[in-house]
Amino acid sequence: MKSGAWVALLALVLVCGIMPQWVSAQTDSGAQLTTAAATGAEEMAENIKIPAIWWVAPIGSLFALFFAWFFYSQVKKANPGDANMIEIAGHVREGAMAYLKRQYKVVTVFFIVVSALLFLMGWVWHVQHQIVFVAFLTGGFFSGLCGYLGMRTATLASNRTA
Repeated sequence: MKSGAWVALLALVLVCGIMPQWVSAQTDSGAQLTTAAATGAEEMAENIKIPAIWWVAPIGSLFALFFAWFFYSQVKKANPGDANMIEIAGHVREGAMAYLKRQYKVVTVFFIVVSALLFLMGWVWHVQHQIVFVAFLTGGFFSGLCGYLGMRTATLASNRTA
């Protein structure tokens, strides 16, 4: 294994080994989620404490972004091959991006319809919390971004692994 892979593996082991103990220590010390009967969303937001375990997701996301960048830079540094391989990889990349563009057109219609429904449910009919709409928008955006970046990285790596 290359030294970069060992660093990634060591960081993963440290996070998986240390994080559960840290989270359980934080949770035991009183960082429990508290609920309170509130009449408005503002009052309810003031009375909620975020449990310590919820910090696992943002911290894990930062680690994931770092390793995605690390692996992407490793792929970019690799030898792209001869002129024929580069030409074929260009055609593969072009086809993959055309597929992704077509797929995103279809998903966008679904995304707009569901977003409108969630907006109405949260902001007009008040049958769910308004944050659901915002969470759906951000989740959908970042999901699409991951799909694009993943396809770009995969097609970039295709001729470098041959």
